[in-house]
Amino acid sequence: MYSSRGSKDCQERNSCLCLENSVVQPLLTDLYQITMAYAYWKSGKTNDVATFDLFFRKNPFKGEFTIFCGLSDCLALLENFHYSESDITYLRSVLPPTVEEEFFSFLKTLKPDEVEVYALPEGSVCFPRIPLMRVSGPLIIVQLLETTFLTLVNYSSLVTTNAARFRIAAGSNTKLLEFGLRRAQGPDGGLSASKYSYIGGFDGTSNVLAGKLFKIPVKGTHAHAYVTSFSGLEDLHTRTLSRSRKDEKEEKKGEGEGDTEEQDFVELCTTWRSKLGEELNILASEAHNGELAAFISYALAFPNSFLALIDTYDVSRSGILNFCAVALALNDLGYKAIGVRIDSGDLAYLSRVVKETFVRVSEAFDLVWFAELMITASNDINEETILSLNEQGHKITCFGIGTHLVTCQRQPALGCVYKLVEVNGKPTIKLSQDVSKITMPGQKDAFRLYSSDGHALIDLLQLPSEEPPQVGKRVLCRHPFEESKRAYVIPHKVEPLYSLVWSKGTLCSDLPDLDQVRNNVESSLRSLRQDHKRSLNPTPYKVGVSDDLYHFIHDLWLENAPIGELS
Repeated sequence: MYSSRGSKDCQERNSCLCLENSVVQPLLTDLYQITMAYAYWKSGKTNDVATFDLFFRKNPFKGEFTIFCGLSDCLALLENFHYSESDITYLRSVLPPTVEEEFFSFLKTLKPDEVEVYALPEGSVCFPRIPLMRVSGPLIIVQLLETTFLTLVNYSSLVTTNAARFRIAAGSNTKLLEFGLRRAQGPDGGLSASKYSYIGGFDGTSNVLAGKLFKIPVKGTHAHAYVTSFSGLEDLHTRTLSRSRKDEKEEKKGEGEGDTEEQDFVELCTTWRSKLGEELNILASEAHNGELAAFISYALAFPNSFLALIDTYDVSRSGILNFCAVALALNDLGYKAIGVRIDSGDLAYLSRVVKETFVRVSEAFDLVWFAELMITASNDINEETILSLNEQGHKITCFGIGTHLVTCQRQPALGCVYKLVEVNGKPTIKLSQDVSKITMPGQKDAFRLYSSDGHALIDLLQLPSEEPPQVGKRVLCRHPFEESKRAYVIPHKVEPLYSLVWSKGTLCSDLPDLDQVRNNVESSLRSLRQDHKRSLNPTPYKVGVSDDLYHFIHDLWLENAPIGELS
């Protein structure tokens, strides 16, 4: 995802990501970051040191949790942070001619060597007002990081959270596949959606490039166009199929040589369709011959992974019969079909019809595995659709989800912000008539306190100078702005949330791979009570501040708030 601009080691480490998107670089920012940098520079602030907090104010999707992602992308940006000659030339052309040449020379040499980043582990569950990242260093460079960091964290965290919510709705035993590339906000959005959907709990993607770049399992079958391109069995130019090699080996073991000649697969399929029509009380003459031809053609191409789209004409009168006929013909030659996909209609009802048919075929022909064939459903599925299907007793074993996943239609932006909280050791505060927009000044440490049942109870912010909370010792936790909201907590486990991830121009530890982040999402979500994760009216998770931090915030608030005058 990054333009290779740094050392050879950085280039090699991020070579795969560079293939994804070459635009994530220092110029991927808002112009006002550059103009502020010049104003800072002209004001003599090159030696000022600042701290920014990156956080959000409200959980997305009317929920009570968020998943933090995008940290690895931010750190990869730091590894490659450098203004190239062409960048400087372009900036000269867009900034006013009054900008001094020395400023451009300053930008050329700008590096994040003195920047320090503390952050939550990527893939962690997180909550409003708790900083996801604390970025400290020279004022100019940490200011220049704002927009790029926000664009890297906002979308990735939103999609990961959305994917996690789909996973919770579907349950752990149902497969989830991301099918959203064609509906995503451009190729960059499509690749990011595939990556972070997988991290959030999806099992695979239809996006081939994402599979190559991120080693995500790639899944897919065929479209309605493939089925409608066949009008009848006369369209088939290949008719024969050899017995499965695995099946051949078993036959040779038990009976000698075995039959290795190619079989007339079309005849096998039509014979089975006639036989099944009687067994299932479906008129074989009413089933669409073009659909059967399409299924036969696809099975000949992929005999070991045959999965058919069965709703092109009629699921119960054509699609299911044609599929079963081809699947049983494959079985005769030692192959096992994978299952079906339904892309329209009453998904709960049709999935039950398909499941009942699979069970009947399984029992009629003594094929235990047939009853367990995959039933995949797609068709503009969202979280509410899955919850409704659950209530209707569907038999779907896999969902293919696109538009509502990758575009996050319920909430298209997370709303992370990047706020200055300290300059040269002096805390800063932004005031507002909207209390939710008042910032919490200064550097802060964060801890997660756990209850006796092992679940997370509250996230607590406190001053770095304070002693960390202790297991078994009572801690006063306060709402940051409402004086009467406070409670004592006796934690049974205390988890520090931040670790140093970038210092002295380098990573402090190896970046986790996608599967490690994915596992962290799963384990982090397990730490929450179910009522925090439910879709309807979830219980708010508590975020508090220590008593010392509470008074620190309010003293600074009073110090900076102007006093009105009545007359």
